[in-house]
Amino acid sequence: MAKELVFGHQSPDTDAICAAIEYAYLQNKLGYDVEAVALGTPNEETKFVLDYFKQDAPRVISEASSEVESVMLVDHNEPQQSVSDIDKLTVTHVVDHHRIADFNTEKPVFYRAEPVGCVSTVIFEMFNEKNVEIPEKLAGLMLSAIISDTLLLKSPTTTDVDKKAVEALAKIANVDYEEYGIKMLKAGTNVDARSDKDLIDGDAKSFTMGGKAVRIDQINTVDVNDVLKRKADLLKAMEEEAKAEGYDLFLVIATNVLDSNSEAIVYGEPKDAVEKAFNQTISDDTIALPGVVSRKKQVVPQLTDVLD
Repeated sequence: MAKELVFGHQSPDTDAICAAIEYAYLQNKLGYDVEAVALGTPNEETKFVLDYFKQDAPRVISEASSEVESVMLVDHNEPQQSVSDIDKLTVTHVVDHHRIADFNTEKPVFYRAEPVGCVSTVIFEMFNEKNVEIPEKLAGLMLSAIISDTLLLKSPTTTDVDKKAVEALAKIANVDYEEYGIKMLKAGTNVDARSDKDLIDGDAKSFTMGGKAVRIDQINTVDVNDVLKRKADLLKAMEEEAKAEGYDLFLVIATNVLDSNSEAIVYGEPKDAVEKAFNQTISDDTIALPGVVSRKKQVVPQLTDVLD
């Protein structure tokens, strides 16, 4: 059986990197020859997780067709979020928890998607369905990914399935998930140490909405003012990247992980679509997003409805 690579999306978050490691482990147990890789370096939160559970980071790739003919995708399906040469590769498996958009294959594909808070929740289910034991270290990675994606089960994307998975995984990993989760989330909120480019790219995803190229980045913090005080420099970086990459609209969302509110810096057009989507007014390139913590559930669908 030919080797395959498995990876999450570009600008990987904790779920994208951990899910690749988890799914590679499962697939290798099932007889495949799979290596987990990443499409970017781990962010500070993910580094905390990998260090805590003594897990090596997967190697970073920029293209895959020079190594393999087939790949497996986790935590994404949209080609603009995937490896640069995805059009030259055969996708054999997808495990995801996002919308399905602009995705097609020439051959039949295994596709598993569920409307849960985290793709690691889906992979946890798959381990159980296949009766594959979850090692303590891997349980820690799964737990961390779910905590990250659901903001410690506070995000509106959180389901009962996620909650049950967290409880079970915390026992296997032998951690107090609430105490650990707060430490983990705070580890990723030190924005002062990050460059402007890293801030606008660190957890950014690209979407096509109504023919518009839309870029949406999210920054977790314990004080949104830590991000907003750098707005002028961030807007400049957003403008440069938008012109270089062809983005029509660029949002950088600063989310307070403690009070579950956000504010977004907006560059590009149509700004009126952003105002309509969130029923708020943009003032000085900033829009308040009270109660918004989930890009997947509270940002992308609303913008898509307006732009489409």
